[in-house]
Amino acid sequence: MTLAEAVHAEWTKLRTAPGNCWLLLAAAALTITVSAAVDAAAGCSLSVSCQPDVARLSVTGIWAGQAVVAVLAVLVISDEYSTGMIRTTLAAIPRRTTVLAAKAAVLGGVVLCSGTVGVAGSILAGRLILPGRGYTVAHGYVPLSLADGPTLRAAGGSVLYLTLIALLGLGAATALRNSAAAIAGALGLLYVFPLFAHVTSDPTWHRRYEQIGPMTAGLAIQATKNLGQLPIAPWSGLGVLAAWAAGAMIAGWLVLQVRDA
Repeated sequence: MTLAEAVHAEWTKLRTAPGNCWLLLAAAALTITVSAAVDAAAGCSLSVSCQPDVARLSVTGIWAGQAVVAVLAVLVISDEYSTGMIRTTLAAIPRRTTVLAAKAAVLGGVVLCSGTVGVAGSILAGRLILPGRGYTVAHGYVPLSLADGPTLRAAGGSVLYLTLIALLGLGAATALRNSAAAIAGALGLLYVFPLFAHVTSDPTWHRRYEQIGPMTAGLAIQATKNLGQLPIAPWSGLGVLAAWAAGAMIAGWLVLQVRDA
């Protein structure tokens, strides 16, 4: 079976499996809802300190949406192991590299679409809500627009961030094969570095944790202000996340090659 045929087969499985479409909708909806709630809670006036980076503020919901994306990514392959369907998949497509590549292509594609909806909705919510919270031209803030280069980078980078999170989860699930273990491993990897950075009192290690953590480094792509104060540059941070995702996918591929279904 060719890669194109394998992709078609994986697309059919993903869209017909119970819950997958709902998880994609939930990821977009949760991203928008949390972002809008954060926008509504923000304030900017003479008596209130203003958040300088409104683009980053408006896509805060990515922190929540990524958890749903990670769960979906894990279920894409771990469900096949739990039901035994992976044996049928490998019988139909003996080349295991093709199987994993097809799953990655389909998962990446649907998360890219879901993430685009979630991020676009978040930016729109910020454009509508933030002026009413004091983020006005009078205070030095122009309405959010994707025509602005830094805002477009923050938005597009956030979509890429979610796609890389999906690949990280897929790789972890392929390596671990167990849904609970893979979800715990993927989410733990995301949130443990911010925890370490929060509890450490050493500024050097605080900065280092933020530089190497897949979430803390990856979300630097959302920053549009004070870039010189970031622990890592935006695109470099996304590169760190890409390295984590690539490492997880390579680990999953190796396990898939050497272990029986």
